[in-house]
Amino acid sequence: MSLIPDITELLARARSDLRMGVPVVLVDDAGLSVLACSAETLSAERLQDLREVSNGHPVVAVTVRRAETLKARAYDGDLARIEIPDDVDLKWIQAIADPSDDLNTPMKGPVLTDRQGSASLHRIAISLAKSARLLPAAVVVPVQDGRTFASSNGLTLIDHARATPHLSERSPLHAIAAARLPMEVSEAGRLHVFRPEDGGEEHYAIEIGRPDRDKPVLARLHSACFTGDLMGSLKCDCGPQLRGALAQMGDQGSGVLLYLNQEGRGIGLANKMRAYFLQDQGFDTVEANHRLGFEDDERDFRLGSDILKELGFKSVRLLTNNPNKISMMERTGIAVTERVPLKVGENAHNRAYLATKAAKSGHML
Repeated sequence: MSLIPDITELLARARSDLRMGVPVVLVDDAGLSVLACSAETLSAERLQDLREVSNGHPVVAVTVRRAETLKARAYDGDLARIEIPDDVDLKWIQAIADPSDDLNTPMKGPVLTDRQGSASLHRIAISLAKSARLLPAAVVVPVQDGRTFASSNGLTLIDHARATPHLSERSPLHAIAAARLPMEVSEAGRLHVFRPEDGGEEHYAIEIGRPDRDKPVLARLHSACFTGDLMGSLKCDCGPQLRGALAQMGDQGSGVLLYLNQEGRGIGLANKMRAYFLQDQGFDTVEANHRLGFEDDERDFRLGSDILKELGFKSVRLLTNNPNKISMMERTGIAVTERVPLKVGENAHNRAYLATKAAKSGHML
């Protein structure tokens, strides 16, 4: 029956549940069942409930990046399952997940990590938390007969075999709406809105003039930056890059700016602010991301290639300093005929940030 949610819709529901502090049930074909909650949004009352229904030892699943900071052994390679002692409270769990207070109250240890059994369901829990723009840490509690438990408690049920392929693939984008948009840089502007099937953020294409689809178009992949694009933040060069790219397109009479809603290198605005707080403690951009449990860059630039193809473009003159964007375009079938440098916006507040981009991320500055 088409009224029954498919796996894409169930995953979207699971992300929403985690954001609200509601547990989800994860099951696999081997008969394993767990309850998973976001460590960030879990309440003390629900933690007590989780302990009461558990038929095993609860853990906090964290990424290997966060485990490195906690000096916890990541026996599962990409993650660690940190055992939750019986006598600790919610504050202890939140300190495992959130590095904000690491320097003031260093972790008491050593923490113990599980090495027995499968971590496949824990991996899904972290992936869901991360894609929900939460801290990548989940409280995972084993339960008996997860399918019955989910049905009797009204909880979202996620099957490992069905979910795994969807979590590793990007969702198809569909053009939803487009209209003329006169702008300061060009009165001949047009805004296109694209929506993914998985309920995620919408992405935009700003078309300047009437670019010839048979020739390389001047293009920019720009990740959303609320602080830089809107607030004029001096901590990054995003705002000047956005305005500089649009100005070049206006001067040349045509171009396409792809505005991708991947704030904070794909970790979301709240986590970006957490990273800023860590930067104020002396960590650089990459180190701050790692302490939070994220990789250097969590963005998916393939979204830009998908939108360009949807708009009918096959080749670009790419406005970028980031070699990863160039290689991604080439791998996904968009020819990059020229890299157009975009060196703007350096100031005393972001000089170290730009140096880190060059030294650790290979940006051509």
